[in-house]
Amino acid sequence: MTSRIGSPDTPADLEVRDCLGETRSFVMVAGAGSGKTTSLIKALAHLGETRGPVLRRAGQQIACITFTEVAVGEISHDVGVSPLFHVSTIHSFLWSIIRPFQTDIAAWVVARIDEKIGERQERHARPGTRAATRVRLEQEIADLKVEREAIGHVEKFTYETGSRYAEGILGHDDILRLTPACVTAHPLLRRIVARRFPYIFVDESQDTQPAVIEALRQIAGEEPLCVGFFGDPMQKIYGAGAGAIALNEGWADITKPENFRCPTSVLSVINAIRAPGDGLAQIRGRTVVIDDVEQPVEGTANIFILPADNQRSERLAAVRAWLAEQTDDQAWLSDLRDGDVRLLVLVHRMAARRLGFANLYAALNDGAPQSMSDGIADGTAWPLRPFTQHLLPMIIAARDADQFTIMSILRAESPRLQADRLRGQPVVPVLAALQQAVDTLRNLLADGSQSTIRQVLQHARDTELMSFDDRFASYFVAEPADDGSSGYANVAAFLACDVGELWAHRRYMLEESPFATHHGVKGAQFERVLVVLDDEEAAYNLYSYGKYLGFTPLSDNDDARIAAGEESVLDRTRRLFYVCCSRAAKDLAVILFVPDVAAARAAVIAAQLFPEDAIREMHQLN
Repeated sequence: MTSRIGSPDTPADLEVRDCLGETRSFVMVAGAGSGKTTSLIKALAHLGETRGPVLRRAGQQIACITFTEVAVGEISHDVGVSPLFHVSTIHSFLWSIIRPFQTDIAAWVVARIDEKIGERQERHARPGTRAATRVRLEQEIADLKVEREAIGHVEKFTYETGSRYAEGILGHDDILRLTPACVTAHPLLRRIVARRFPYIFVDESQDTQPAVIEALRQIAGEEPLCVGFFGDPMQKIYGAGAGAIALNEGWADITKPENFRCPTSVLSVINAIRAPGDGLAQIRGRTVVIDDVEQPVEGTANIFILPADNQRSERLAAVRAWLAEQTDDQAWLSDLRDGDVRLLVLVHRMAARRLGFANLYAALNDGAPQSMSDGIADGTAWPLRPFTQHLLPMIIAARDADQFTIMSILRAESPRLQADRLRGQPVVPVLAALQQAVDTLRNLLADGSQSTIRQVLQHARDTELMSFDDRFASYFVAEPADDGSSGYANVAAFLACDVGELWAHRRYMLEESPFATHHGVKGAQFERVLVVLDDEEAAYNLYSYGKYLGFTPLSDNDDARIAAGEESVLDRTRRLFYVCCSRAAKDLAVILFVPDVAAARAAVIAAQLFPEDAIREMHQLN
């Protein structure tokens, strides 16, 4: 039994247990730090104990749908790997439902291709469409028609990351469209799912797509079935999420107000942030046991209002030094993982500037194809892959005199070590040449090197340290010229960057720095959290802390959306700010960079999120 399963029950846990006994669907709203996942795991364990034998005899399973593979692993570890529990990501769950119905899949794919053709034909017919765009659309329409004809020859559809319909491959987005559409269209499919999974739990329900939520509603309407949604609308930070889940008739509305993470000072802040949203006031807060007595942790919560000038990094360092002194906690100054400090910035660019890979980030992000920009943070953008996967690990191994790792990479990647190339020639000279190439590579990538990324790749290509993506070929001809391919200019700018930016990026990618994005820490907690708010530097119009706090005027569009009761920039910013501040398990600090400190201070005081004596300015840091 894990500690989560064995933890004391809250009133919400008991309500869930009652619903399970009645096979009654429910929606649990559980705020940050409440132990929402603990409640879900306890519900799974309870069903395993009370209903497990009956479900096994009937060949039925308990489904648990969550957002990430990491969460799948954590939940599976807690409840134990068992055929009784079907724990999976949303995509995997939906695919497991629809995979046997290949004929229906084929029909949907044909309809989807027709839909794409129709969208392009409509755009082609618009009077304002440019001639060059029309030519491109005509080619895309022709390609789609060829793809449509190929569907009849596909023997079996499978599911991967991206879609290639003619090869029978569906992507992530397809699964999110396909399965709900088939569930809606086919009552028999709904009954099959309901009989297979009499209990379905949805983790992070606020970020689950509305179409998936609606499909589950329809399944729940077919047979006696318990669907349980575990989430928090205030933590909906992705645009496609469903947010609050409306109750069907007969469903239970369960609230879990406890917060076991945040000290009282931080709890006061996040309750004030949340109040204009759904009004849920969280209770309890983090406690510690001293002399056998459970006592609340007070912690600290401060907001620093500082000028938005060219000294942001210096001011950030000054705030960290002040916090270290005031809290008598030198960990505030740590840039190591063990320091348990997180500096939360709105976008990756803000971290890139402070860590030293701003040019690399701009090269692969600004005006780049989405597939490229999306892969910067985790190193999967195709221009980065040679470094993140092979060259930098090889140099780290060389610095550690780890010949085994170097040879493992070379055996896997170097064309010179392929069996057909080695056949009939002595191996020793080949290995000596590769070792010399690695030594030169180490110098090119050394600290303080003035080499460019282009020079490193040129060396690795010329010495055959590894094979390269064909897309690099056009950049290494005698006179490189834009070939019109998507992202050409971005890759050219990337190749011009200094190699030092690769190491700075790697540090960020591997979370070896204290920086993280506002979105990237949902679900996590840290002893010390410093949230950086900077509308000017972020340049992200989906959020505005100036508008949220009241020192930047709303636009006409903002006013119109608010008047119509639609989601506005204020709603999005409030939720994101709540997520950020609620990560703090001991101390919270917020830095607000603004063009007018006096106006911002007045607005922050009026907002009443922080006590007035916790609102600080630059002169107080000296």
